[in-house]
Amino acid sequence: MSRKKIGFLSFGHWSPSPHSQTRTGADALLQSIDLAVAAEELGADGAYFRVHHFARQLGSPFPLLAAVGAKTSRIEIGTAVIDMRYENPMYMAEDAGAADLIAGGRLQLGISRGSPEQVIDGWRYFGYAPAEGETEADMARRHAEFFLEVLKGEGFAKPNPQPMFPNPPGLLRIEPHAPGLRERIWWGASSNATAVWAAKQGMNLQSSTLKTDETGEPFHIQQASQIRAYREAWKTEGHTRAPRVSVSRSIFALVDDRDRAYFGGDQSGDHIGYIDPSTRAIFGRSYAAEPDVLVKQLAEDEAIAEADTLLLTVPNQLGVDYNAHVIEAILKHVAPALGWR
Repeated sequence: MSRKKIGFLSFGHWSPSPHSQTRTGADALLQSIDLAVAAEELGADGAYFRVHHFARQLGSPFPLLAAVGAKTSRIEIGTAVIDMRYENPMYMAEDAGAADLIAGGRLQLGISRGSPEQVIDGWRYFGYAPAEGETEADMARRHAEFFLEVLKGEGFAKPNPQPMFPNPPGLLRIEPHAPGLRERIWWGASSNATAVWAAKQGMNLQSSTLKTDETGEPFHIQQASQIRAYREAWKTEGHTRAPRVSVSRSIFALVDDRDRAYFGGDQSGDHIGYIDPSTRAIFGRSYAAEPDVLVKQLAEDEAIAEADTLLLTVPNQLGVDYNAHVIEAILKHVAPALGWR
């Protein structure tokens, strides 16, 4: 296996439960910033956040991404993923441009058509509805294509002949423009077909811990096939840059009594479920073992081998210190033995 970028992925759950160390929305946001700072100090490569609306999680990514960008200097900062059914592509391009400039060009934005949400058709409350003959997935892809177009930084809006402030010549674009951000957009794909679509759009690929079950094979085999199909489509499209691919996993190295207490019994295999009434999905296993056992198990995960970036899903309600320990244990005890470091 070759060197990999290793980051964390946090859902930013918070709960007023006495068992949670993340009890409010403020806790979730401020601890997310602190964990990103800690991860950078440990030598991790990325701080990524999941976006869910109407939930006690991280719902508004751009203030958080900007704050992390201001407090760090090296680590990649991203999302996995923003649900494009809810997004105004123009406003999103402004927010993303500003956050990327604050971070000095370190944003890695994962976007997608979204997953089942906390409320029925939640995007309708945000003012969006599919056009005639369009599905909600079509609407998400339409929003994404518009967003990608705007990020190019080309003028499209006719200027007012009597503006309040002087304009540059020609048509106007969304400001602030973040150079290079268009190449740092990722698509979260659950099926092989949407991975191929992402390649055609020139987006990087994020593959999660669940995938549409298309062949009945083990999760990591299906995911590796998806990644290979994506890379083949990328090559066919003739894009000039090399694409990036990330996978996310729950991986815990059992190196002390806390680890064994929290995750010592966590040896689940793949399991099957339905993300909607008609879509059968396969959910990947969690890994929790002593470091030497983990190294052997992870060496057999074909999808991790295919990806250049690994995102470690973290149990954020256990607190910043413990989650920094989880990340450090992988970087120190597992990654070097696999040739990732």
